[in-house]
Amino acid sequence: MDTLTLDKLAIREVIDNWVIWSDSGDFDSFASVWHDDAWMSATWFQGPAHEFVAARRAGFGRGVNIIHFLGGTSCDIIGSRAIAQTKMTISQRAEIDGIAVDAVCTGRFYDFFEKRERRWAIVRRQPIYEKDRIDPVDPAARLPLDAELLSRFPEGYRHLGYLQTKAGFDVKLGLPELRGRAVNKLYRQGDDWLAGSPWIGQP
Repeated sequence: MDTLTLDKLAIREVIDNWVIWSDSGDFDSFASVWHDDAWMSATWFQGPAHEFVAARRAGFGRGVNIIHFLGGTSCDIIGSRAIAQTKMTISQRAEIDGIAVDAVCTGRFYDFFEKRERRWAIVRRQPIYEKDRIDPVDPAARLPLDAELLSRFPEGYRHLGYLQTKAGFDVKLGLPELRGRAVNKLYRQGDDWLAGSPWIGQP
């Protein structure tokens, strides 16, 4: 196979490993998908990737139930840099006021990649939150929601943010959604990364 195809396969393997190792609790392996200076953003976490790995490990140990499912990937590569976008869902199960629920958010992982010493790894991961919903695990259960609290969160991750706040997480507002200033800014940062900018943008 040509070099471009091999690079795309290597990048997709990193993306797949991120989900399998993170969701299964294999955090020693999970630490290997990042470069040492990598940055991770999520609704409930923004910071260095090594701190994210530690936070995921701690949450897994406490029984926090956040899992992911992947769809297709589109990858742009220029030299030793790449931007990969991968369709995904984030699913979190927790209790809201004593009722077990699933919040499911559909979106994309937007990943800044770099090949260093012949190894592709993530430099920055920023999810894009497109739409979400929340459902009781028991379909017969009635789930009243606090309309004022729900309205605080952006449309793309409104229900996920609601559940996470109820579970004690500090949820960040203003993250990229399907449309708007935040996602347009992210796209510009991705273009700059591919063009050779030494800066990965404002996480």
